[in-house]
Amino acid sequence: MMMMVRTWFGIKPLKDLTMERKRVEEFEEILSRTCKKGDFVWGVTKWEEYSLITMTESLFKIQHTDVPLSYYTGLLGMPGMTAYAGFYELCSPKKGEYVFVSSAFGAVGQLVGQLAKLMGCNVVGSAGSKEKVDILKSKFGFDEAFNYKEEHDLDAALKRCFPEGIDIYFDNVGGKMLDAVLLNMRLHGRIAVAGMISQYNLDQPEGIRNLLSLVYKRIRIEGFTVYDYYHLFPNFLDLVLPYIREGKIVYVEDIAEGLENGPAGLVGIFSGHNVGKLVVVVARE
Repeated sequence: MMMMVRTWFGIKPLKDLTMERKRVEEFEEILSRTCKKGDFVWGVTKWEEYSLITMTESLFKIQHTDVPLSYYTGLLGMPGMTAYAGFYELCSPKKGEYVFVSSAFGAVGQLVGQLAKLMGCNVVGSAGSKEKVDILKSKFGFDEAFNYKEEHDLDAALKRCFPEGIDIYFDNVGGKMLDAVLLNMRLHGRIAVAGMISQYNLDQPEGIRNLLSLVYKRIRIEGFTVYDYYHLFPNFLDLVLPYIREGKIVYVEDIAEGLENGPAGLVGIFSGHNVGKLVVVVARE
């Protein structure tokens, strides 16, 4: 299946520096019963201007084009589904609960925090710069946020933000942050582990010391992969699209023009220079 590319890349760093590419593309020649020429799809392909796809099961036809197509690399694609599945399916949120989101400025964290606010929860996020912390509060509606790089004692920072403890922790970081969170969870708290970005490039992963809190506080912790929840994609769109159209969910992208700028964009992720979901525009037409 050859595609004429009108493409946006969403970049996600992996431990071995290979990359997961989420693409929005336009069909040129079709070998699929579900799509026709001119249709847009999103899925995972290689970094290239044209793609020959032989396995179409992982592609999703885009039915709604009244929102930016680049959203399907993030907010309406895999990161959005990750936020939806982890928050609703694993954490079972209730109005008034206290929610903490690490890496809250990332593509997943942005949406988790806003979904929690729409549920009527109290939401705090962590990020890696003052600019990101300010945007979490001013643009995404987080009740509070802190720069983890400026906190010498994560346990103290969490106690400051959550004097009554945490009901739900959406973990994108792992490591020292997860260890500190365990000390601050409330009884019957829930932790959804979507990723552990602090550990990906370590030769020796950090250990967790406060696991006994799981017993004392009857905490439920569960890791997950979004691929187990793609059957819920229509439900996800039914929930999120109206919020986007009504302006109740907003999204920040950091856009780089041209495939040649992809490597620099990747380096920016590791150094924290990106502001929002990093998207590389390969071609606009």
